[in-house]
Amino acid sequence: MAEGLIKGEDGRTRCSWHGGIAEYAAYHDREWGRPVADDRRLFEKICLEGFQSGLSWLTILRKRENFRKGFAGFDFDKVARFTETDVERLVADAGIIRHRGKIVSTINNAARARDLVKEAGSLAAYFWRFEPDPKSRPKTLDWATLRAMPTTPESIALSKDLKKRGWSFVGPTTVYAFMQAMGLVNDHIHGCYCRPEAEAERKAFKRPG
Repeated sequence: MAEGLIKGEDGRTRCSWHGGIAEYAAYHDREWGRPVADDRRLFEKICLEGFQSGLSWLTILRKRENFRKGFAGFDFDKVARFTETDVERLVADAGIIRHRGKIVSTINNAARARDLVKEAGSLAAYFWRFEPDPKSRPKTLDWATLRAMPTTPESIALSKDLKKRGWSFVGPTTVYAFMQAMGLVNDHIHGCYCRPEAEAERKAFKRPG
């Protein structure tokens, strides 16, 4: 078995980063790398990637429903209207990551998301502008190549543009993890059974905007 791949009990070969943990494998199989155009899901993911910084994504995944309850389903119109009372409520919520700075950041980013929708029509139309040119992507994506690519020129550009617009906790590594998860790139490595599935979905996907 090539480095970075693991065979599951179902006989399928997958990226190894889920570690054989059932709920993590389900996320790998059904969500990660599949193209997304839903604004609420995009907003949720970029916020949760900010919360994940310094932690395992599995930690966030296991708390995701609690985050959704605490942040009004990541409806950014509602989150943008949160007050200091909401901040204190969330800081006291043991079901989420109680990082005041990231909580305040999410509320700020919700307001910035509303501004973006007014300008671009949707968050999806904005984010998908930063999809890399397929010609710039590695012809063969193995584990070593993926590990050596924590950022890309596109994630750096997106991070800079978001920061210029007043977003926070959107560094280039965080933004690249967001791009990987939302299908702006297909970073299932070669040999993973999900790679061709994700690629087929990306080919059929109608780019917003």
